[in-house]
Amino acid sequence: MFKNSLLLLSLGTALTLSPAVAQQKKTAPTAAKPAGPATAAGTRLVEKVTRQPGELVIPYEKYVLANGLTLIVTEDHSDPLTHVDVTYHVGSAREQIGKSGFAHFFEHMMFEGSDHAPQGTFDKIITSAGGTLNGSTTRDRTNYYETIPNNQLERALWLEADRMGYLLDAVTQPRFEVQRATVKNERGQNFDNRPYGLASEYVAKNLYPYGHPYSWLTIGYLQDLDRSDVQDLKNFFLRWYGPNNATLTVGGDVKPAEVVAMVEKYFGSIKRGPAVQNMTLPAPKLTQDRYVSYQDNVRFPMLQMVFPTVPQNHVDETPLDALAEIIGGGENSLLYKNLTKAQRAVQARAGHPTAELAGEFSITALAYPGKGLDSLEYRVRQSLQEFERRGVTDEDITRFRASRESQLVSSLGSVSGKVTTLAENQTYTGNPNYITVQLKRLRGLTKADVQRVYNQYLKGKKAVVLSVLPKTGNAKAARPDNFTISKAGYQAPADEYKGLTYVKGQDKFDRGVVPAAGPNPVVTVPALWQDIFGNGLRVMGTRNTEVPMVNMLLTIRGGHRIEQLDPSKAGLAWLTTDMMNEGTQKYTTEQFSAALDRLGSTIRVRSGDDNTTVEVQTLAKNLPATLALLEERLLHPRFAQADFDRLKKQNLEYIANQATQPVTIANNTYARLLYGPGDIMSTPAIGARNTVQNITLADVKQFYQTYYAPNLAHLVVVGDVEQKDLLPKLGFLKSWARTGATLPAGSPAPQPDKTRIYFVNKPEAAQSEIRIGYLALPYDATGDYYRAYLSNYLLGGSFTSRINHNLREQKGYTYGAYSGFRGTRYAGPFTAQAGVRADATTASLIEFEKEMKGYRESGISDEDLKTLQTSIGQSDALKYETGQQKAAFLARLLEYDLQPDYVQQQSAILRNLKKEDVQATAQKVLPLDKMYIVVVGDRAKVFPGITELGHEIVELDVDGNRLSSQVMQGSVAPAATALPAGEVVKAKSKTEDADGRKQKRKEKKDDNSRKVKEKAE
Repeated sequence: MFKNSLLLLSLGTALTLSPAVAQQKKTAPTAAKPAGPATAAGTRLVEKVTRQPGELVIPYEKYVLANGLTLIVTEDHSDPLTHVDVTYHVGSAREQIGKSGFAHFFEHMMFEGSDHAPQGTFDKIITSAGGTLNGSTTRDRTNYYETIPNNQLERALWLEADRMGYLLDAVTQPRFEVQRATVKNERGQNFDNRPYGLASEYVAKNLYPYGHPYSWLTIGYLQDLDRSDVQDLKNFFLRWYGPNNATLTVGGDVKPAEVVAMVEKYFGSIKRGPAVQNMTLPAPKLTQDRYVSYQDNVRFPMLQMVFPTVPQNHVDETPLDALAEIIGGGENSLLYKNLTKAQRAVQARAGHPTAELAGEFSITALAYPGKGLDSLEYRVRQSLQEFERRGVTDEDITRFRASRESQLVSSLGSVSGKVTTLAENQTYTGNPNYITVQLKRLRGLTKADVQRVYNQYLKGKKAVVLSVLPKTGNAKAARPDNFTISKAGYQAPADEYKGLTYVKGQDKFDRGVVPAAGPNPVVTVPALWQDIFGNGLRVMGTRNTEVPMVNMLLTIRGGHRIEQLDPSKAGLAWLTTDMMNEGTQKYTTEQFSAALDRLGSTIRVRSGDDNTTVEVQTLAKNLPATLALLEERLLHPRFAQADFDRLKKQNLEYIANQATQPVTIANNTYARLLYGPGDIMSTPAIGARNTVQNITLADVKQFYQTYYAPNLAHLVVVGDVEQKDLLPKLGFLKSWARTGATLPAGSPAPQPDKTRIYFVNKPEAAQSEIRIGYLALPYDATGDYYRAYLSNYLLGGSFTSRINHNLREQKGYTYGAYSGFRGTRYAGPFTAQAGVRADATTASLIEFEKEMKGYRESGISDEDLKTLQTSIGQSDALKYETGQQKAAFLARLLEYDLQPDYVQQQSAILRNLKKEDVQATAQKVLPLDKMYIVVVGDRAKVFPGITELGHEIVELDVDGNRLSSQVMQGSVAPAATALPAGEVVKAKSKTEDADGRKQKRKEKKDDNSRKVKEKAE
């Protein structure tokens, strides 16, 4: 679901735009205009909405083509890019019992080629143009979208039209089978192989009646995917993918008249499909609390209580969202006070996700290991009773409104955010400008509204109460299971698929000719200003008036690597940032959080390997007040003993939890090998159990006093503020005392003398996690590292790379496979990685090695070189759009002492690159005979296959202890033996981000283990 992102766009308050913004957007101050006459092709202008001064509106023009396709165009010339979104009003809610997962499966098939754009064309054209593409499926809609340089618009429209009108003849049984395998891998990676991954499935099938379209997940059931066939797929397309059930939204650096002409040309001849009626269903009726449970490979027992509420856009949605914030939305919530801070739960929160047909008020809490969920449920219900006594305050309403306003304004900083809002509102309400209705509801929200929805939907009402229990231990469920799903009353729906025929449109042009691209966009690096304070703090900024926001990023060098000076206290930098996010000398944790919420601002301190960062975001009008809070957080932390004890206990639990997560086990094992026992990087940033136990509050205070220093830091500021107005407000940073601290130098790690496989057994794992690589290069902008990045791009650096194309698109072994370099000021690894089907582990290892070997020996073609140059060269148009992107660019300049023209230097290197250069670099940076291979999976499924690959195999346990190497026979791992000196280190290792890029076509969902996973990794 896109609930979270949509709320950012739907529940803001009034936004006053500066004159600079109005001028930049070039919008006329008026409201909606009536429909105009139809074009010669029958396209009607339905309405035109422009912005009045001080009004929060996304300007757009709305058209309807003769075949029923709705077209929305929003013009925005602030950046030379365009976002295209095609939303079909069909999701898993249109499926039937026994055929679940089809909407999502079909989303995958839409990328498999059409009549005039054969398999691979879509990905190749968009990525080679420097654009990005994706798709997603929810219960209620499926959308496909591209962000591209503005010269690629016609190509994107040609591609989208071809798969809307000319898909089915290109569908083949082999491609059907590959994508069916890919969807299964996606389920394995995101549900079956992930802690708590099946919780949402258990809730859905027990909350909604049998046969209700929300009683299964969008991903569907494997057995349903197995019984589907190509004809099912074709019927689904013919029934739901007509232009009259779609909204095409185009935004960015475009001219509406030109867009209309292109859309008429490419979409106008596509035939209208069968009519589609909106669905409405009554909310589930629960006559008792439904207690259900299941066991999972988790450490923390989880309790989830779910109450049925209202669909999205219902008048009660906003007050229910506010209620969720009060009960469990932050550090001033009741659940935080009564459960998390009181150390009765590792974490606890409430939320209110909604969809087109229903909504759910959800309360989730993780218990400490060994604790029963019955007592946790009791505490949750006590918190609800406390709300009844406490009621709703004016402060609650003020914080909720301010927070949503800030989120809303921030989300409008990108063209994709505006386009998504218009598309969603049109799809669900028929009114792209529905934001005005939502704003009115937010502004009119009262305390009585929130109290009323509590009484109506929660007080005395029944819920699904789910208990997720560890497979080991004796944790008790909240109560014994008491509910059995009944088929009584279910009636099979009418057959939607009778008599469907495939009729192609007739064109007056050759649709097989790929449209030419326009002139390359001119991308300008933001105008910068710089300063340096007397205490050594470097400051850089740029003004960005597109939205009235300010983004600040303070980077303090050091982070986890400082702990090299005393490895016995690894995790100290992490724990220090945890403490920095608590109270200050003037404010308690709760008071500080409330002060930020009243402003709609965020200040977050984060710990990394090489740096500590302080991220600040605020509305421009609230910048002075936010800076006052930044001064408190940065220079006057409270460092209370009670906070320290609680956070230390939580971190120890998160560390212990790593053993339940295959991705984390793989990353930890890999890092131990990369860095060796003498390097702090062989221990994860959060620390190891024995090291965190050594840390005291005095250690935290000393670390802060020594390493939080301006002479180790730099600050970037991007937003609607002038340099002359900002610098006087930063006086507190000028008085920040410098220290004499120095940072440790990196030490070379031992490289492997030969390639070995290191295997960790994870019984019952649905997938195997693979890591292949070695410790390679530090970052540099224009030298060996940049050239290695260029060389790897075609091998494993993009969705269309050889590795991903082989393992995912051809073989169906994985949901995604990639390779890349990850250097900083210190040498970082080259890693090839994937989560693969357990039964395809050996085959996947063979294909990884085959692709890397072939790349080294055979190099690339002239066409490959052209793709590399155009893809990376034109991607600059997408790099500097949002305030966060601009801040990241400025921070990179300061982090690596770069000049802004390094971008031009990179362009020259890319432009002059030869295919021989790519191969020479590959031969230099891909030492196939000296790499670590880590495999984490179910030994019973993986052996004996990997023993036949010709590599020595070393078996390890999850803590890095070496096991006997006699692995050729049997499936029971032998007892641990002594670890040879210098080979692997026992301490838990630093974890690499296993999903270092956004995976294509990833289904949005609520991940109940997200916060735990962030801590563990």
